[in-house]
Amino acid sequence: MRGKQGGGVAADGRLSFTGWLVCAIAAIGFAFDIYELLMLPLIIKPAIQELSKPEVAGLVAGGMSQADATALWVPGGRNYVGWARTLFFVPAIAGGVFGLLGGYLTDLLGRRRVLTFSILLYAFAALAAGFATSLPQLLFCRCLVFIGVCVEFVAAVAWLAELFPDRDERERALGWTQAFSSLGGLLVGTANILAARFADILPAIHGGHDAWRYTLISGVIPALPLILIRPFLPESPVWAEKKAAGTLKRPSIRELFSPALVRTTVLTTLVFAASYGIAFGAIQQLPQILGGPKGHAAILQTAKAAQAEAVAAAEQAGKPALPAGKLKSIAGNATDEAVAGVTIFQEVGGLVGRVLLAWAALRVLSRRALLRIFQIPALVVVPALFWWISTQLAHADSLPWIKAGIFVAGLLTVAQFSFWGNYIPHVFPTHLRGTGESFAANIGGRVLGTAAAWLTLTFSAATPPDPVRIAVVGAIVAGLYALVGVILTQWLPEPDASLEH
Repeated sequence: MRGKQGGGVAADGRLSFTGWLVCAIAAIGFAFDIYELLMLPLIIKPAIQELSKPEVAGLVAGGMSQADATALWVPGGRNYVGWARTLFFVPAIAGGVFGLLGGYLTDLLGRRRVLTFSILLYAFAALAAGFATSLPQLLFCRCLVFIGVCVEFVAAVAWLAELFPDRDERERALGWTQAFSSLGGLLVGTANILAARFADILPAIHGGHDAWRYTLISGVIPALPLILIRPFLPESPVWAEKKAAGTLKRPSIRELFSPALVRTTVLTTLVFAASYGIAFGAIQQLPQILGGPKGHAAILQTAKAAQAEAVAAAEQAGKPALPAGKLKSIAGNATDEAVAGVTIFQEVGGLVGRVLLAWAALRVLSRRALLRIFQIPALVVVPALFWWISTQLAHADSLPWIKAGIFVAGLLTVAQFSFWGNYIPHVFPTHLRGTGESFAANIGGRVLGTAAAWLTLTFSAATPPDPVRIAVVGAIVAGLYALVGVILTQWLPEPDASLEH
């Protein structure tokens, strides 16, 4: 009976072939959701500096000095900050708006169809981004990536929630598949390291070997297994049965604000935003803090050592002196590799946090209490960590402690992301599940939450760029978002079993 109702579990209680298939695709989707999103903090600095070269040349041709024109486009410069804010926030708005439409289509057209399209969209948009020749092109591609990611999350969570009718089975499926999101973070950090290390032997793109382009292109990977598995994927049995019986109500965004659902909609949206704000206000700014021109001493030493090694190798081989542009590229790739090595600790922490959430979700009945296990420590740890980092950039021996701190910050913050995947499907009815999830995740997380990056970049802007200021402002912004989340959680509704199917 249980297998018939859900389709994810066979008669003997084991996960069915259908269950394994759907969980596999959902896990791949979750992994590459985060993979695609975390690319930007890793590649934004070298991407802006490379794609802004025509702009710099135009300013010089117009009479501005080379030094003044270049200063506008280095991290912290006016034009750099403007485009950094744009690349963080405009795709989030696009993802939020079109992701909301995607949630509506998930309820209208089915979970499988929308999930498949969304993964293909963000995979091939990431591929195209690697070949961008201008900042507007990169922005357009990142908007498509965000739209695909925002829609995929909603469709996958709704699909999994409806495949497993038993509460414990559902919590396990949602918890463990979402843990793959942090694997995606580890993968993108590793991909960035590999791209930086092997950039010179990879095929040239637009005449260069920029590591950030290869990192972006690697985002096409999830499309490959999906193309092979797509013919075997079933539709959500709950959605399909109601659709076939003619009992599936038409989704309505207006209904989210009906007296029965308005409290759920507003609070899930705002508290979801608070979780994302911690990440985007502070944690995702770590590469800008550590890897800039005045970044962490240990990372700057790594970049200088890479340049010295390249110069020595050229001299030993009797080759001409390396041009300044080549030396700058070598330093940039070394910096990217070193920063990616730090962010991997954040993603390992996030993975541990998701595993702990999956374990705790089966043992803590109150959803408010479950969220507070991670939410309250994050309110203290993340602001304190970034405030401390602002005092440690000149101390090369502090980097191991920064890695340890970002591990804990990642654990506490990313666990909250998994919470929402477990919580939201249980507080909206079947015909509004995708629409409700989409509103909370996209308007809350992707728009209001990602706005934290805009706030941090805006209030930390300085010429020359000041990573200390970024760290301090990030601590304040993340702390404010975390405080809002902790306060509002006391009114967060507990799931209503009558809504689940």
